[in-house]
Amino acid sequence: MKLISIIVIPLFVFFVILYGNSKKINIYDSFLTGVKDGLKICYNIFPAILAMIFAVNLFLNSDVLSFILAPVIKLIDIPAQILPMAILRPISGTASMSIMTNIFAIYGPDSFAGRLASILQGCTDTTIYVIALYYSSIKVSKIRYTLAVGLLADLAGIIMAFVLANIFF
Repeated sequence: MKLISIIVIPLFVFFVILYGNSKKINIYDSFLTGVKDGLKICYNIFPAILAMIFAVNLFLNSDVLSFILAPVIKLIDIPAQILPMAILRPISGTASMSIMTNIFAIYGPDSFAGRLASILQGCTDTTIYVIALYYSSIKVSKIRYTLAVGLLADLAGIIMAFVLANIFF
């Protein structure tokens, strides 16, 4: 299997070169055009990604929301360490994954908090990130109902994660 994984990429590149030559395509110019288009896309989406990273780091370093919602969390019997993950999941998949990894390291993956974090990771999506990234790359400024419907779907996913974790664990 290791031999196959070492050979596949060079064979693919060799195949592309042979196919391009058989179709009389200037492969090097096509490659440079693709690189230029890729750099333009990176240039267009970089501000949205930078703003998202800044907002996520600002949120992670602030405990104000956890302090405000602590009584509600205790009332409905949800582990407090899940709250930042539930809030950050629609914003950033990487941030929520790092919170989940931290929950695994502290409480273990077989704990209620670990299982709830796993279910929550699978039940929701990075809605705000996807909207910011894709809409900014195609220059759409009016998102209309996309954000509301996406966040409503994330809320349904968060609620179902809590319900499923309580039913099965």
